[in-house]
Amino acid sequence: MTQFRKGLWRSAIAAAAMAGFVTSAAAQMELKIMAPAAPGGGWDQTARSMQQALTQSGIAKSVQVTNVPGAGGSIGIAQLVNNSKGDGNQLMVMGYVMVGALLTNKSPVTLDQTTPIARLTTEYEAIVVPADSPIKNAKDLAAAIKADPAKVTWAGGSAGGVDHIAAALFAKAAGADPTKINYIPFSGGGEALAAILGGKVTAGISGYGEFESQVKAGKLRLIGLTSATKTPNVDVPSIKEQGVDLEIANWRAVVAPPGISADQKKALTEAMDKLAQSKEWQEILKAKGWENAYISGDAFTKILADEQARTKEVLTAVGLVKS
Repeated sequence: MTQFRKGLWRSAIAAAAMAGFVTSAAAQMELKIMAPAAPGGGWDQTARSMQQALTQSGIAKSVQVTNVPGAGGSIGIAQLVNNSKGDGNQLMVMGYVMVGALLTNKSPVTLDQTTPIARLTTEYEAIVVPADSPIKNAKDLAAAIKADPAKVTWAGGSAGGVDHIAAALFAKAAGADPTKINYIPFSGGGEALAAILGGKVTAGISGYGEFESQVKAGKLRLIGLTSATKTPNVDVPSIKEQGVDLEIANWRAVVAPPGISADQKKALTEAMDKLAQSKEWQEILKAKGWENAYISGDAFTKILADEQARTKEVLTAVGLVKS
């Protein structure tokens, strides 16, 4: 064997060993994912779906999910920032809900104190009513809320989150005063669903995935989604197509604690990159009806900053945050 071939051989062996080391290192990750809400909601579903895909694909050796409910994620983010500083194995699921909730709750802890990692998904909001409700479509609901916004009760996620914003924007589009809506926040999707099914509220609002099984079972009536046009596999026109000018999408992402090293951030980002590309994750997205909106690195950091500024403007406009 010539010296040149020997050199190539050694390089190939070294490259293979390094690739094996990287794969092995990723597989040795023992991750912790916090869902800053009660079980059953979108953040909890996202965290447990990540757990399933990360372990089944071999990207991580183990993934532990914990729930820290309360105040639209304000309690969870405070715990992440104050108790997990420098922990390179910790992630927290968050999203548009948290951006608004931190503003309305006047949280002393902000997203600027976390380490942004990646945006994962987007999902349109769904508005539902109990199956026996006299409200049949978006126009019926718009007429009811225009007549008396306080009489129409909404069940959704935390105050100031995307559910609350969407309800306020629906009222505004219907010609009602968005500051007068009767919105009842719940810390978990399971609690909100029970209130809707029990007829304790007029309507419910959340991601479609949280209502889909009950809609298909005939227990809830889907009024529509907050997409621009009808969504595939959903046999109801969008809210906008029904004449109510409302279009809004939720998104979910993961952040890490403050104080992690550049190498720790890189390892977490690479794990999320692999997650987004895995067939296990793609299958979950399809099953849940979540849109793939993956973006990481500096691009996600910029999006997060822009969303905080935009959300403050919207919340101020509909009276949920004082200017």
